[in-house]
Formats: sequence, C-alpha cells, structure tokens
Amino acid sequence: MVRVNNNFSKIRESYLFSEIAHKTAEYRSSHVDAKIISLGIGDVTRPLCNEVIKSLHTAVDEMGVQETFRGYGPEQGYKFLIEKIIKHDYNSRGITLDADEVFISDGAKSDLGNIGDLFDTDNLVVVTDPVYPVYVDTNIMAGRADNIMYMSCSAENNFIPTLPEKTPDIIYLCYPNNPTGTTLTKSELKKFVDFAKEKGSLILYDSAYEAFITEEDVPHSIYEIPGAKDVAIEFRSFSKTAGFTGVRCGYTVVPKTVKASAPDGSLIALNKLWNRRQCTKFNGTSYIVQRAAEAVYSPQGQKETKENIAYYLNNANFIREGLASIGMQVYGGVNAPYIWVKTPQGMGSWDFFDFLLEKCNVVVTPGVGFGPSGEGYVRMTSFGTKENCEEAIDRIKKILI
Repeated sequence: MVRVNNNFSKIRESYLFSEIAHKTAEYRSSHVDAKIISLGIGDVTRPLCNEVIKSLHTAVDEMGVQETFRGYGPEQGYKFLIEKIIKHDYNSRGITLDADEVFISDGAKSDLGNIGDLFDTDNLVVVTDPVYPVYVDTNIMAGRADNIMYMSCSAENNFIPTLPEKTPDIIYLCYPNNPTGTTLTKSELKKFVDFAKEKGSLILYDSAYEAFITEEDVPHSIYEIPGAKDVAIEFRSFSKTAGFTGVRCGYTVVPKTVKASAPDGSLIALNKLWNRRQCTKFNGTSYIVQRAAEAVYSPQGQKETKENIAYYLNNANFIREGLASIGMQVYGGVNAPYIWVKTPQGMGSWDFFDFLLEKCNVVVTPGVGFGPSGEGYVRMTSFGTKENCEEAIDRIKKILI
C-alpha cells in the first residue's frame, strides 16, 4: 500500500478558517432568516480599482492576438513588474535590490509555505504565539513538529516577543501582525536583526500588511534595518494592499547576501536555491495578473488603492473605538486591518465565538486558533463594508451593555 506523509497526522484535521466556515454554515442552515455579518476571515470586500481592471482588460485582449499572445513566462516574474516593485516599494525607502532578488508568485501564503523546501528538517524554528497558522502547519508537514519553539506575545509584554533563550535556526516574524494587529518599532525590529546576525539565524519576515502602516516609527520593510539583507527573506502580497485575494499575486525578496550552511559547512546563497525551487515546482504567475499588479503602481492606481486602504482603516477605527467605549480591551487596528479583542468575563475564545454568533449573528475568529496565548481573545477584521462593520459593532454593544 502507498504510505502517506505521517506528518499530516500531527496537524489539526481542519484549517482554522475552514472550521469557522463549517460552524457558520451549520448555524445558517438552522437560522435561515438570520443576517450574519462576518468580521472573521480576512477577505476584502472592496472591488479592484479601475486602473487594475483596465490593465486586466488590456492584457486579456493581448492574449487574443497572435503578435502579443504569451505562453510560459519567466518563473521569477516579468521584468516590468519587478522593476515597479523595486522602484516603489524599496528604492523609495532607500533600499536597493537587484532584479533577480525579487520573485513574483501567486501570493505570500504559498511562498511562506513553500520556503521550507530549502531547509533541513533538523532546523529549529521559532514563531510568535499567537501566530498565523500557516507557519506552524507547513513546518509540521515538512517534519519539524518537534523543532518548533514559541515566543509568547501577550498584553503583559505589549505583544512584543522577547528574544528566544535558545538559538533558533529560523525565526518567523509578521508585522504588522496577523492576528494581533500590533507592530514593532524600528528599534524593536533591530534587536531581532542584530540577534540573527550574531547567532547565524534566518528571519522569514511576513510583511503582507505593510500598506496599512500609519505611524512613522514602524518599518514597512525589514530591509530598513541595517544588516537585514544578510539575514532576512521578506514576503509581500497584493491581496490586502490592492484587493487581490481572488486574483492572486505576491512576491518574495531573497537577497543574494542571505546564506545558509551546506552539509560540508560551506555557505550557499538561498537566492540560488529559491530560484531552483521555483523553476522546478512553479510555472510563474500569469501575465494577465502581473499586468494587473503593475497597474497598482501607476499614479491613479496608487491613489485608488490608498483610498481602499483608508476605507478599511476607518472601519478598524470604528470597531476599535466602539468596543473600547463599552470597556472592552482592544489592541491593533491602527497600523493593521485586524483588531485583537479580549473576551469579556473570562470567556474562552470559542465560547465567545458561539456567543456572538448566536446572540448577535456576528462571526469572529477565536484567538486560540492562533495558538495557546490566543485563548481569551478573538480577532476581528475591518475588511467588511462600512455598513456591516457599523451594524455588527452596534449589535455587540447592545448585547454586552
């Protein structure tokens, strides 16, 4: 008989958000008249901006003409998009990158899961707790279940992880953070970069929500920190920046100066390995999608995209202020589309989920789904419509008051 990868038996049977969807569907089936509002999964609701739509149409038309039709593209991404990324996302912040250090993909989630292909199963991995589940689950799938450590993040330490006592090989960081919506300042992030340089660790930096940053001292890229290009790989996404959750496009930056140890002790550039991995397992993001992503960087695309981000941030502010006004402890929502909410009266995360679904017809994400330190919290997102966010908070305020 064919044998399965037994590491799959070590992860939860269902993905957190699949479990939420199942519980919501069950409730909906027995309460057909309920108007359920979701503040749970972080999916956008605003349509793609006009510049992106125009670029999509143009690219589709090109694919219907012999002279402009394109088949396989470069696995690393088209140069026209890579050049825009470097100019707008990095050069504008004083960061220099070579074109072959940027790899276009179908989203940060895929890259964050696939990057583990480059590393030995014996590597010691450290993640924050609470944490985006993909970091943990993909490492368990790869055989590192016994090599995962956690850095607890709580209100007591302002959700700022302390440097691990035991030296890890790989450090996962996500800022602005999913799920807590909190951030690190440049000086706080510098501690991790300095630590990685001293210990020989690698930082995998998930910067998917950088477009929501509003405060000056919060870095948009880890490469704003001196020395980070020697120890960090950065992941970005157009999903939340430009509403591409259904279009699928992101990119990963792998500086050629980031290296890891070979079995014989020599150093190997991870850029070279990632390129080899992508060429083997990935045929590249579609030309049409990459043209759409390119349009995000046009002056009009930037204007329209920033308007959508402001819309979601206004929702976040309404949620945060509305809950705080009735005495609830809330975090995040200033530099991120997520609000981390302490459950009332010591309720468990899933208990509060059930309470809000049954009493308010509002769906949230139980914090414990992100790790043990998430127990006693729920995550709310600001990606709904303004009207739904306002109605949801009004319902919650009425029932809790």
